[in-house]
Amino acid sequence: MSDHTISDVRAAVTGKKSPGGISLADHPLVQLTLVRFLEFIREPEALFWVFVFPILLAAGLGIAFRNRPADVLRIAAVTPELAQSLRQEKLLEVLQLDPEAAQEALRTGKVALLAVPGSSGTIEYRYDDTNPEGRAARMLADRAIQRAAGRVDPVATSDQLMRETGSRYIDFLIPGLLGMNLMGSAIWSMGFAIVDARRKKLLKRLVASPMPRPYYLLSFLLSRILMLVVEVGVLVGFGALFFHVPARGSLLDLAVVCLLASLSFSALGLLLASRARTIEAASGLMNVVMMPMWIASGVFFSSQKFPDMMQPVIKVLPLTAVIDALRANMLQGANLARMAPQVGIIVFWLVICFALALKLFRWR
Repeated sequence: MSDHTISDVRAAVTGKKSPGGISLADHPLVQLTLVRFLEFIREPEALFWVFVFPILLAAGLGIAFRNRPADVLRIAAVTPELAQSLRQEKLLEVLQLDPEAAQEALRTGKVALLAVPGSSGTIEYRYDDTNPEGRAARMLADRAIQRAAGRVDPVATSDQLMRETGSRYIDFLIPGLLGMNLMGSAIWSMGFAIVDARRKKLLKRLVASPMPRPYYLLSFLLSRILMLVVEVGVLVGFGALFFHVPARGSLLDLAVVCLLASLSFSALGLLLASRARTIEAASGLMNVVMMPMWIASGVFFSSQKFPDMMQPVIKVLPLTAVIDALRANMLQGANLARMAPQVGIIVFWLVICFALALKLFRWR
């Protein structure tokens, strides 16, 4: 914080009255909240990580994991008759190679499977069973061979393709990124600002002023609430505009979840910064708390992939509750009543962290 900003804060919290009394714009809480905004917008790095980085991440992953037609697998055959039979499968690209070249192609990964004639009229498939493409190629190749030999499926089947918004990876990703962004921006902005002010002895100056102490902490929460509108709107709007990510639930319910999430993570950031004296210490504490949630809470992949014994712990993490509630609202149209378990967990963390932070907070 610059000396000029410190002077502004000092003047704002002196409580001096003009002849006509203090106007709303001169109220200490308004001025402190304004300082929070000035600190934020004067840091290009903060603007990048809060607004630009989530959009770049969503765009990159959304393009990389977009819905595409099934991949055509490349395989090799060593005889013209075998190659002709395999070409009846549309999802296979069949190369006819001599045995030595075919074996080399399989060994170097240029083909997923090699089909060669075996003894007594059998067909031998050579592939790596630990490779998903190899297993898929084996299934498709055998189906083509069997049908070419005259096999008839005993039960007739048909395909009905369903490509609906809400089931794509980008639909799963946007609520996860939104929850991650709410956590990161709240904890980092709260923690770093407080520790930096403590390190520069600014907290000591503020506590000696006529400023009511709750105003200082309340200014962080007010600035977070106001920034929340832009923060959530930018990411949700980007997903809806460029990838048609649905928002099937009530926008009011979505706003309530985001507000509670931001307050909960802000309380967690306040708790982490309540005693830290250096930026390095605060950074370490924040990483220790946030890193497990980034991994386990289902930002980029479902938390159900973790063992069953870990699920009770994962479910009570605040980020897990936030992301589950956001996905339920945006993708399933859930209202607050249906999201009550997740909202309850969020409120629990808000109350506990804020109470502990007020008890442990050190101004000097």
